[in-house]
Amino acid sequence: MKKITLSFVAAALAASVASASTITLYQDKDTGAIYTKPGPNRVELGDFVSAKEVYVQNETIKSKMSKALKGTKVKSKVKTLKFSGKHYLGYTFTNDKTSANKDNSEFETRRNYLQVKAYWNKKDYMRLTLDTFQNVNETDGKDKNSWEVRVKYAYIYLDNILPYTGVEFGQVHRTWIDWEEHHGWLYRSISKTFIEDSTAADLTNSADLGINFKTKMDYFSSEIGVFNGEGYHGDHSGTEMSYEWRLTANILGTGKKHVHPTENEYFDLSFTGQYNNDNNYKPADSKGTPSIKKWWGIHAVYNQPMFLIAGMYVDSSSSTYNKGKGRGTGYTINGEFRPAKKWSVLGRYDYWKIENDAYSHAGEDKSQYLAGLAYKYNKNVKFIGNIKSYDAEDIDGKKATQYMFTAEVKW
Repeated sequence: MKKITLSFVAAALAASVASASTITLYQDKDTGAIYTKPGPNRVELGDFVSAKEVYVQNETIKSKMSKALKGTKVKSKVKTLKFSGKHYLGYTFTNDKTSANKDNSEFETRRNYLQVKAYWNKKDYMRLTLDTFQNVNETDGKDKNSWEVRVKYAYIYLDNILPYTGVEFGQVHRTWIDWEEHHGWLYRSISKTFIEDSTAADLTNSADLGINFKTKMDYFSSEIGVFNGEGYHGDHSGTEMSYEWRLTANILGTGKKHVHPTENEYFDLSFTGQYNNDNNYKPADSKGTPSIKKWWGIHAVYNQPMFLIAGMYVDSSSSTYNKGKGRGTGYTINGEFRPAKKWSVLGRYDYWKIENDAYSHAGEDKSQYLAGLAYKYNKNVKFIGNIKSYDAEDIDGKKATQYMFTAEVKW
């Protein structure tokens, strides 16, 4: 009751002295009564700004802001522009276990994405994503190892052009990797997905020029696309295309949702693959056999707020991809345990075996494992410490254990 009385008294006093800039109030320690003058047994409460002064200060701030922004105009031919960024900042110590024994220690910016989406309504937009990368020996000259910028995505998205189906057209997502990054393997900042990682299956990458139809229903979702096939790194020539797909049974009815692994429960079974004709990135061999990359995979993931477990089997044994590296079978399994609100324990194991054929890498295999601990600092920043150990010495001359620290930043 005393608090209510004090509030009314303070309000009344503030209103009665609206012409003054500030007023000092005092309270009787025994009765709680409020006074405007000091006296025996009274405690000073402090200075209070009058209602008039608050109004004057607000108007002054508005006036200054208006003057500062005068002459500055932001124009767009769409209703909404949404900007965002993603950064993978890290440090890696590599203990080289090959005969060369070349250890390495370096700080890294593994990814720096700058993205803008231009919406002309609530669902349709144009997206542009720029990506920085280090141009290591890709060109000659003094700038051959410099940091450069390339286009990762540049596409128009139109929603519901078919029932439950939208389309990306331009330089778009390929049908599998982005989906797995949001549902199954959540740590691209420390390692790419199994089918993309150079120390694992190494079959494809995440973006290409083409068209991708994306269907979303409660219990079924899919992506079906036609692409150049060489990805956003390679050049394309000829008339042959790459046909790629993802078909997913969303057992718990989450097919329409943008799931959040720390909040949602989902159970998904997927069939994915690629039929990539006459890939210019790996041309026909000396006998004239065309390079056809054919692979398919089955993936399962179950997630609830406390943990995630996922696994995938991939078969590209019927591929004629040049040099033998794209022909094989393998599997991956990964998991995440979340024992506390901001903490996660993660792990992953990959195995890939090159199938017997006429190439020099026939019958060889490679494997790797990752283990780490992640801490969510806030909604924008996550810190990850992990170990990554891989053995592909017979195939790529790579065998090492890496100790990594990563700051994953999103805004």
